[in-house]
Amino acid sequence: MTSLKTLTLSVSALALGTGIAAADPALIFDLGGKFDKSFNEAAYNGAERWKAETGGDYRDIEMQSAAQRVQFARRMAESGANPIVVMGFQNAPTLEEVAPDYPDTSFVLIDAVADLPNVRSVIFAEHEGSYLVGMLAAMASESNTISFVGGMEIPLIAAFACGYAQGAKAVNPDMEVIVNYTGNTPDAWNDPVRGGEIARGQVSQGSDVVFAAAGGTGLGVLQAAADAGVYSIGVDSNQNYLHPGSVLTSMLKLVDEAVYTAFTDGPGLEAGVVTMNLAAGGVGYALDEHNADLITAEMQAAVEAAREAIIAGETVVHDYRTDSTCPAF
Repeated sequence: MTSLKTLTLSVSALALGTGIAAADPALIFDLGGKFDKSFNEAAYNGAERWKAETGGDYRDIEMQSAAQRVQFARRMAESGANPIVVMGFQNAPTLEEVAPDYPDTSFVLIDAVADLPNVRSVIFAEHEGSYLVGMLAAMASESNTISFVGGMEIPLIAAFACGYAQGAKAVNPDMEVIVNYTGNTPDAWNDPVRGGEIARGQVSQGSDVVFAAAGGTGLGVLQAAADAGVYSIGVDSNQNYLHPGSVLTSMLKLVDEAVYTAFTDGPGLEAGVVTMNLAAGGVGYALDEHNADLITAEMQAAVEAAREAIIAGETVVHDYRTDSTCPAF
């Protein structure tokens, strides 16, 4: 596997003054909405950064139901958009069906793998980033109980939970980690009311740090934690600003960088699997003015030491997607 850093950030020759206009790139958001303040919004920010820096334009579309996945991918391909970035693990079957019919169109799949000659698959080491925020949660907890609210109960989200618990127990082997999921359908990503209910239930069981990896549902988790006077941890985008002083940190996935790079590479971009891990700078944790008073120098030093150990291979974070037996539970 290659890291994102090894991919050349080269603009297509068509866009470099050959006199032929390059096709506009396109972005297909997953369920949950463009402005979910998390996964989709990170993609939007990457596209907007590319637009601001290049003066180019792009097309985007928001699906309202799973039934629109194939329809929207074909619509973008037929319109001449190239490359087309498609968000979400559930779109792997979409591209397996659509991409072969448009061999001259480059597709980028975020969060899953579609092994096709015109598809770049970008996956993230969420378990590694979750390990780091799990350490921070354990160091911040006074109750020795922390918790996790996931969206759909699927291996991708379980990888967050497993890494989080592993990091927490590296700090305190006796730490209790409560894990709940919102549901088993795509609606699980966009139900902040349910997210808040789950978070309140976890707080009633003693949790004083709640990590949400649930898309728009997580907004309800963060709100409930703030209302209860406990810490929360955001996901994908930096969500520290949503409840300053309450959001301990956010587990970052550089989805914005993946989209920016795809748009920059342009039509004919290199296909294959791109792994965004700690070594590639693809995941991490957020430290800014909104949580600077919550993360002590000692906490940061411990997490940075762990980050270096993971990159060096001295600490191995379990990936639930390759082995569903999580050693932290």
